[in-house]
Amino acid sequence: MLVLGAAAAFSLAAACVKALDGAVPLAEVVLWRNLFAIPALLPLMVQHGGLAALRTARPMSHAARILFGLLGMFGSFYGLAHLPFAVVSALGFTMPLFLTVLSVPLLGERVGWRRSLAVVVGFLGVLLIVRPGEAGEGAGALDLVAAGAVLLGAVGWALAMITIRRMGEAGEEAVTIVLWFAIGSSLVAAVAAIPVWVWPTPGQWLLLAGVGLISALAQVMMTNAYRTGESTLLAPFEYSAIVWTVGMGFVLWGEVPHISAAAGIAVLIGSGLYIWHREVTLGVKR
Repeated sequence: MLVLGAAAAFSLAAACVKALDGAVPLAEVVLWRNLFAIPALLPLMVQHGGLAALRTARPMSHAARILFGLLGMFGSFYGLAHLPFAVVSALGFTMPLFLTVLSVPLLGERVGWRRSLAVVVGFLGVLLIVRPGEAGEGAGALDLVAAGAVLLGAVGWALAMITIRRMGEAGEEAVTIVLWFAIGSSLVAAVAAIPVWVWPTPGQWLLLAGVGLISALAQVMMTNAYRTGESTLLAPFEYSAIVWTVGMGFVLWGEVPHISAAAGIAVLIGSGLYIWHREVTLGVKR
């Protein structure tokens, strides 16, 4: 239930970003998303010794994790301003595909023909969603720049996952990783936001607060779910987010996925679930 709740909460936070409709600069959205999340993380920091939770011997690893996480956040937030809600959610599910590909050179993993084929099929699903030959034309045509940004963001999230795994294997505490990302990403986003700064309206303040607080709640729920449950059994339930984004996209913005996009979403999710199944069978750790 916690994973389902976290998936719903992450979808609601993304809906807050989409509701901003690009009126607040992207860097500023990222800044407030992280700043509003920090108070929710303070109890976690206190539980782990206060400022001692920030002690680390791996500053460069944290810098890389911050960079990759910001790439993922900027990519998905840009997509939310320019693409249908469900499409952004679906393209975000390419992260396991990129993670599988990148694990070969970066983690030295061996990927067999079954997972390799699933990755290829998954990217064929992406083509069905994006339909690059129809960019800017016809019903359901998508902004290819925005789609590319979301895919680049998925690469960022995959690299962040690999970095977190390496840090965890080296003994870094999860709370230290979470806290440094919140602090570091806020600082970077603040610098990037200065040249384009605008003061949000009261309604925009509510949406920005919603992005940060709901995201923090979702992260806590997801962390608790994986702490108390078997990760290999919980992972598939993260795909329930697509149900929420399709539903909210229809109710809030009247969005109905194009038939080609719907088929592509099904193919992409099926591919991701098959990769998960093979990794469970092979005992691959994520």
